[in-house]
Amino acid sequence: MKRILSIISILFACAILVPFPSAPQKTASAETTQEMYAVAEKDGVWFYSEPLSEKGLFILPESYYVRVLDNGDLFCQVQYLNKTGYCKRSDLLFVDFVPARPFLYYDYTLSYTMDNNTAVGNGSLSSIERTVSFYGTFLHGTETYYYVCADGIYDYVPKTQEIIYEKNTDYLVPASAGGETENKPVSSGGLSGVEIAVICIVCAACIAVAFFVLRGKKPPIARSDEQVDF
Repeated sequence: MKRILSIISILFACAILVPFPSAPQKTASAETTQEMYAVAEKDGVWFYSEPLSEKGLFILPESYYVRVLDNGDLFCQVQYLNKTGYCKRSDLLFVDFVPARPFLYYDYTLSYTMDNNTAVGNGSLSSIERTVSFYGTFLHGTETYYYVCADGIYDYVPKTQEIIYEKNTDYLVPASAGGETENKPVSSGGLSGVEIAVICIVCAACIAVAFFVLRGKKPPIARSDEQVDF
């Protein structure tokens, strides 16, 4: 009997030590990284300096995103590039993933040309060029200005050239090329069907081994009372 129990114990230990495939890991998403993004799906989405309609700072580039810092009822506190401000919640399309390129990075050279007819100097600095980062457009009456940043300073400059940029289509196909979402559910931590099947097979093997061991063991011959010892 002790031999049978030993065999069953060894087989049960092997069943416990059988390696099972690890649970699939969840891919990066807005939920796992604690980040929320929303896209300016249409033209005319304003970025505000304060949560007030009259505090419009510039119009976001169409099809690009803001990172949502505080999801309010009317205005959301957001971040665009290095600028923190507000957007109307109703103007944004919220997404459930982290975009690959949320912001538009667009630098261009701003040129200043001054009148050469000066009373002093030789006019060598009558034309000055400076690289600025484009944030968005601003409408003032019939005039269009650009809101730009240069060396950490934000200000408006007249529209001296057309800003042409590639539209961001990340929000149209947020997952793989096949159109299926990449945000797979996390395993609940319980045993999978394969794991349960393996355990059942091993347990059945233990029972079978015990059965054949018991069947193969011959019972001891009973001693007859009439048997005479010599």
